[in-house]
Amino acid sequence: MNYLVVVDMQNDFINGVLGTEEAKHIVVDVLKKIQSFKGTIIYTRDTHTKDYLKTREGKNLPVPHCIKGSHGWELAPVIETLRKSDTLTFDKSSFGSMELGHFLEQENLKHPIQSIEFVGLCTDICVISNAIIAKAAAPEAEIIINSSCCAGTTPNGHETALQAMKNCQITIR
Repeated sequence: MNYLVVVDMQNDFINGVLGTEEAKHIVVDVLKKIQSFKGTIIYTRDTHTKDYLKTREGKNLPVPHCIKGSHGWELAPVIETLRKSDTLTFDKSSFGSMELGHFLEQENLKHPIQSIEFVGLCTDICVISNAIIAKAAAPEAEIIINSSCCAGTTPNGHETALQAMKNCQITIR
């Protein structure tokens, strides 16, 4: 089995309150990757509530974003059009999704996972967090970061995260 995890390709991270030029530039490449991928596609969505500013994350990053049900929480329209109604989508209230990790662990027990590829946002926060969780959930699977389909909070943050993941025996492409 091969999996593609599309991490947090949401409006707030692309052209909303936490958007970057780098995030805008990867949308087309992510779209092409989803369209051409042979295997199971999974999506994650950063998901917060209206009391976000009272959370630990909100105190460290006091920018309300990805509030469930808001426009910023939604996947970018071109990405959303490819997501089928029965596609696995994990709404996560923290950087990494333990629910995703548990799912991958259970799938790996049923049928060994060959690869888990990651694309999306932000390389230095949620992509790295979920890639490390996937590495723990399926230690013999090849964990792949498609670097041209990822963007960090800054270009330096992106590169630093890629190096950290490489050090953890994650394949960087």
